[in-house]
Amino acid sequence: MSNWHAWAALAVFAGAYVLIITEWVHRVAAALGGAALMLALRATDADAAFFSTDSGIDWNVIFLLLGMMMIVGVLRRTGLFEFLAIWAVKRARAKPFRVMVMLVVITAVASALLDNVTTVLLVAPVTLLVCERLNLPVAPFLIAEVLASNIGGIATLVGDPPNIIIASRAGLNFNDFLVHLAPLAVILTAVLVLMCRFMFRRAFVYDEKLAAEVMALSEREAIRDRRLLVQGLAVLALVVAAFVLHPVLHYEPSVVALLGAGLLVAISPVKTNDVLADVEWPTLAFFAGLFIMVGALIETGVIKEVSSALADATGGNALGATMLLLGASAVLSGIVDNIPYVATMAPITADLVRTVGDTHGHVLWWALAVGADLGGNATAIGASANVVVLGIAERNRTPISFWTFTRYGAPVAAVTIAVSGLYIWLRYFALA
Repeated sequence: MSNWHAWAALAVFAGAYVLIITEWVHRVAAALGGAALMLALRATDADAAFFSTDSGIDWNVIFLLLGMMMIVGVLRRTGLFEFLAIWAVKRARAKPFRVMVMLVVITAVASALLDNVTTVLLVAPVTLLVCERLNLPVAPFLIAEVLASNIGGIATLVGDPPNIIIASRAGLNFNDFLVHLAPLAVILTAVLVLMCRFMFRRAFVYDEKLAAEVMALSEREAIRDRRLLVQGLAVLALVVAAFVLHPVLHYEPSVVALLGAGLLVAISPVKTNDVLADVEWPTLAFFAGLFIMVGALIETGVIKEVSSALADATGGNALGATMLLLGASAVLSGIVDNIPYVATMAPITADLVRTVGDTHGHVLWWALAVGADLGGNATAIGASANVVVLGIAERNRTPISFWTFTRYGAPVAAVTIAVSGLYIWLRYFALA
């Protein structure tokens, strides 16, 4: 691509990003409009935008979301989420901060076993019901959960899509992630809980009357269709098992989700049209537009120029390369979705690994994974889970603005990256 195309792509992306931040137009219109301009200006083309695995729409993400949204749509009709909401509130004695801690920990743990997008799709409906029962503001709880999902996602190979890309490129396995990054995920979840206590303190208003009413409820009575519940949970269990067994089965998460959704729709009495009505179509359209815009930045060489500059700035110093990669990945993943960023940065990191040698080679991969996964917390479009939660909130008439999310996400991203830098320095350099 010519230099003119690179500057045009950068200008279009910046303009769309400003519209998303300021909310002058709906974020879906901004993303799709930006994608259309990229195609019109030939910053990318149809082949690259729709069929390239490196610089186009990531259909694995789109169809993973579609499949899981359909499964969640069926489960919503069983009363399962009402059951879980009442159960969680009763276990936390209806104390708002205890409820948040419980939901944050559950989300972080689940995000290590599932991908973080699937986790928030399952937890968000429960959260909406909990907040409705206790008359609590929804935004703080949803934001805390999505931050927890991105933190928990660093723990395993299947926790966040960028981890799968890194594992494939670096030759890492499930246990490598578990040994090296799971301890960090536990530490960062504790840090998040402490930060939530202060960031969202105004949301923890205890209403004794509402609490007593919820405590008097029987969660068993919330189940409306037991047969459908059994069918839905059985399919969900199969899907989760296939996610966890990805290193053995080698089925893409999107394939697993679609197979599960198709099976559940086939065996359940729920009409297909009703299931499809529950799909967050605006969220899927936003992702498509965002992927095309970022793909144009890849096609025109913009992201590669930035990544190469990072590589040149390290000078072969292992510690310097690690910390620069960690920080730069965090910043860039807050601006562009971390999936295409990691796909672009993986070959650059492989070159860095060869430069610094075998002694500290794997540390660079951990820095890339941690920076990309945690940096996604910084803004509302930094990670797939963020976009999904904002879509759910908007659909339930409790919209969360770009700046509302970023006001809490950016400090959490900064603190967790700082803690991660200390963890990496101690474990791989100071105490090695």
